[in-house]
Amino acid sequence: MEKCPCGLDTPFESCCEPVIDGSRMAQTAEELMRARYTAYVKTNVDFIIQTIAQNKQEAQDKDSIRKWSEQSQWQKLEVLNVEKGGPDDREGYVEFIAHYLADGERNAHHEIAHFKKEGDRWYFDDARYPTVKQYTRETPKIGRNDPCTCGSGKKFKKCCGQ
Repeated sequence: MEKCPCGLDTPFESCCEPVIDGSRMAQTAEELMRARYTAYVKTNVDFIIQTIAQNKQEAQDKDSIRKWSEQSQWQKLEVLNVEKGGPDDREGYVEFIAHYLADGERNAHHEIAHFKKEGDRWYFDDARYPTVKQYTRETPKIGRNDPCTCGSGKKFKKCCGQ
């Protein structure tokens, strides 16, 4: 049996396939997000568009979705965080990274996806990129010409910096 591309350790036939073929609705925002990732892997453009918020479906470019899906070699999906989006919620957020190869280069699509429930169905509504946290050095930077921190009396570049 084929393992599901969404990253769960279950067969595709019992994981995302029933959601994609419409025989079962996604119960959570995360389940829909995983099924949408799998639809990109399988190039199921119709499912991708049908699971976008209804007021945004007409604005979708089917050809560019198909092109990105077909020209990418989908590697794996990492779900980093889930907020709300349970069966009884009306909205939820799923932060994920989709790893793929495009033109021989590794890529990582990292976003926080917003899902909302319309009636009894989950839809992808919008996404934003996570804020990048700036690195802050805990200790002062040692320059190459500063005295070595080991106490040898030599310049850092001639001692521990070699």
